[in-house]
Amino acid sequence: MAKPAVQYACTECGYAAGRWFGKCPSCGTFGSLVEESHDTGPQTAAARPLLRLVDVETEEAERIATGVPELDRVLGGGLVPASLVLVGGEPGVGKSTLLLSALAAISQSRRALLVTGEESAAQVKLRALRLGGAERVEILAATDLDAICATLEQERPDVCVIDSVQTLWSSEIGSAPGSVAQVREAAGRLLRVAKESGVATILVGHVTKDGSVAGPRVLEHLVDCVLQFEGDRYREHRVLRAAKNRFGSTNELGVFEMTGRGLVGVPDPSALFGRTAEGEIGAATACALEGTRPLLLEIQALVAPTDLAMPRRVATGVDPKRLAMIVAVLSRHAGVALGQADVFVNVAGGVRIDEPGADVAVALAIASAARGVPVAPATAAFGEIGLTGRLRPATQAERRLEECAKLGLRAVVAPAGTPDRGKLRIVGADTLRRAIAAGVNGRDRDQAG
Repeated sequence: MAKPAVQYACTECGYAAGRWFGKCPSCGTFGSLVEESHDTGPQTAAARPLLRLVDVETEEAERIATGVPELDRVLGGGLVPASLVLVGGEPGVGKSTLLLSALAAISQSRRALLVTGEESAAQVKLRALRLGGAERVEILAATDLDAICATLEQERPDVCVIDSVQTLWSSEIGSAPGSVAQVREAAGRLLRVAKESGVATILVGHVTKDGSVAGPRVLEHLVDCVLQFEGDRYREHRVLRAAKNRFGSTNELGVFEMTGRGLVGVPDPSALFGRTAEGEIGAATACALEGTRPLLLEIQALVAPTDLAMPRRVATGVDPKRLAMIVAVLSRHAGVALGQADVFVNVAGGVRIDEPGADVAVALAIASAARGVPVAPATAAFGEIGLTGRLRPATQAERRLEECAKLGLRAVVAPAGTPDRGKLRIVGADTLRRAIAAGVNGRDRDQAG
């Protein structure tokens, strides 16, 4: 009989080694390597015949609509049959509520199964009664991985939600539920069952303190789609993003509002996040693009004098490195002195901006706060800022301008060469200095005219 091999795996990143380290060589976490046993006995497997791609028969199955338009948007049009989706987010953000609502809609025309390992069937029913319409959803309260896989292979529902993958355990693995070995084994087994049985499976995953999905990184590599729920559970709005999607774009964004009857999609988030108070100093409207959806967002900035040797640059919803670059360009090429001031930037509503098209709006908000004059009323801005102070065109300018016109804005500060759009006045600027002069009220705007 072969002796089991001992391996040590990191509980944070999944790094594996043949001996123990006090500090993980991969992620640098102390005390995170735990012991795992692997049976290295002889194993035999039957060879399978090979196929050419031209001989492979593709399933002509349409995507499964979840009944939640915002979720379908992020997924790329709905669930793909036999796919494996991972949904991560902080505790209490609304993962279970959203997926139960989706199962309730799916169950009206297809078989939908909920495997719950964190709550009892009675607790799930109480939530279902509050949401309504989930009477046809089938439920299985179990954590035994073998029993769950056997049930899926026998029943073969169209969609299955497992809440959560960290509660599953297999008797073949000598470690506690939620450990690296158990999570990796559960993901691998469920992946095989989903592909062979044609079950669209959704895994609910916990997140660590840094916001990443708990367990080994191999969990995110195994699945077809990784969705991240963002937002503070004490706020009423949530944002759903795709960090990975083999069947669609990763740039789409879903916005939800937490109500008494669960999470409700927000079809027009621009009207919600783009509202600004006229004449307010340090506020600007950015027209960002998330996938195919243009989004108006309020950018708030505060510039305060500081006695610190190193002034602070604090960003909420904006990349801190991007903010530091914009502050440097403002100081060097736009004449906005920020060397002795702390700069705070926030995106209202808890939304995060990743694209560079919001650079000009961030710069306008900072310049407005630094000079004490408001941005021109009913004005939005978009464009990318270069290190030389020149503005670069933003992608899909037409879609951005359509969104600005739809919400009744009168002017847009954009890079020079942006085409006009109906009654919307385009203020073209080739440099950041001219964009600030055109977008900020007061003396600078008079000089620009």
